[in-house]
Formats: sequence, C-alpha cells, structure tokens
Amino acid sequence: MRLSGFADEAASGIDGQIAVTKTLGWPCIEARSVDGVNIHDIPDAAFEEVRRKLDAAGIRINCFGSTIANWSKSVDEPFADTLATVARAISRMRTLEVPFVRIMSYAILRDAQGRALPDQKKEERFHRLREICGRFRDAGITPVHENCMNYGGMSWEHTLEMLAAVPGLALVYDTGNPGITPDFRKPFPYPNQDAFECYEKLRQHIVHVHIKDGVRDPATDEERYFFPDQGVCKVGETLQSLLASGYDGDFSIEPHMAVVFHHTEVSSSEQARIDNYVEYGRRFERMLVEARSRAGR
Repeated sequence: MRLSGFADEAASGIDGQIAVTKTLGWPCIEARSVDGVNIHDIPDAAFEEVRRKLDAAGIRINCFGSTIANWSKSVDEPFADTLATVARAISRMRTLEVPFVRIMSYAILRDAQGRALPDQKKEERFHRLREICGRFRDAGITPVHENCMNYGGMSWEHTLEMLAAVPGLALVYDTGNPGITPDFRKPFPYPNQDAFECYEKLRQHIVHVHIKDGVRDPATDEERYFFPDQGVCKVGETLQSLLASGYDGDFSIEPHMAVVFHHTEVSSSEQARIDNYVEYGRRFERMLVEARSRAGR
C-alpha cells in the first residue's frame, strides 16, 4: 500500500510536483499532466526530462491518469484517434514501469436540457473498451475505469454492466465522484449518487482508490469540494470498510479544492495550491491511521 496523489493539482511543472511529493514523504505520483498537457501528449524531449527528474528524485508513477475515453471524448470520435493515444500511453508507461492506467468510457450523451439520451450507444462503447483493454493487457498494464462523468459512472448498475461486457477491466474508485455525479437511473433532474452504496456495490472490483470529497447541487449543477474529513461522501467509513475487507492497494489524493481540471475557471495561486495539497495529504494520513485502527489493521 502506497500513498500518492495527482500532484499536478499542487504544481503545473514536474519540479513542483516532485517537491510537494517529497514534502509529504510519499513515494509516488499519480501522473496526469505536466505544464497543462497530459503526459501521453507532451513532446518526446519533455517526456524524457520528466523521466530523468523522476528517476533522480526516486519517485515512481503508480498510476497514469490518461484522457483515454474520458468525459471530454465523444463515443462518435474516430476510434483511430483513441487507439493512437493508447499506443503513446503504452510506450511511455513501459518506460516509466507504470502498472495501472486510468481510462473511462466516453462522455454521456445528453440533450440540451441535460437529460441523458435513451440511446447511449453502449455496444459501441463496450466494443471500443474491449479493444483498448486488450491492448493494455497485452502490454502488461492493468486498465482501471474511474466512476466519473462517463457511461460507466452513470450509476453503479451501469458500472457492473460495463464490467460484465469488458473482460480484463478493473476499477479505480473515486470516493467523491458519487457526490458530484447524477444518478441517471432516477428521474430528471437527477439526484446525486449515494457514495457508500456505490462503494459497497463495486467493492469487489476495486484495485485502486482516489480520495476526494464533494457535493453537487442538482438544481444548479454547482460543485463544492471539501477536505476528506469534512465532506459528505463518507470517506472515513469507506476507508475503514476497505481496510477491513483486506484492501492493500494504493491511495491517491485528488483534492479538486484549489484547481479543478474540468472547470478551468477554478484555480488558485501557486502557493495556495501547494498548501492545500499538503494539508489535504496530512489530513488523509490521519484518517488512514484512524481507519486502520478501527479495522484492526
């Protein structure tokens, strides 16, 4: 079990990401972007610099937060574009010896009022996911799907349906995403999902965990994010249950409090980002100690 985080929420550049990880004393970063560009898309020279600096610092990448099939990608986009990103990701993950890659299942199809369309083209999604997962698995990399704003995150039932249709796909469970994600099984305007219910239904498929806490106002779609010990998504209870069940995978913090990647207008000063990230990490460490004690670990 290792602690890590999306250090690009603390610093845009790799030097700052390494520094804040060292401040926390953690061995890993959950890689996503460097200078605002996902690592599978940065130029070769920039990637080589990232690799060199990580090696020099003794910091590993425990999971790669790709943009593959994420909430910004349409299931109607040319599949060749997706597969080209998969190929770049595999090459760079092999170089960095990364075991997990975070993927999603394409954006939810919605009408102008925000209602989910009856036809979500799920068979096309599943076809694409099987090909994506097969390529990663053949490369010795485990693809993990995140319960975010994509088809597989529309509810825990959608997630289980997807897992049954896509062999070899595992889950990265984000503790805060249910609190900010509509439950598309219910009438419009959709209420938020029940965080602990989602966790319990999906627990046996979870191999990696993101720590976040937040809530969405269904009437306005406004999102608010909290420290994990102050929020509404029962992060402490989830930690205790995970540990009691024998979970020994990694945890990655994803605060979203000082910067939100799908809301580019949300950002803070450089020092505020660093301070928030470190405080978030320290609070999570204390929560983990308490959860271990309660779980008898």
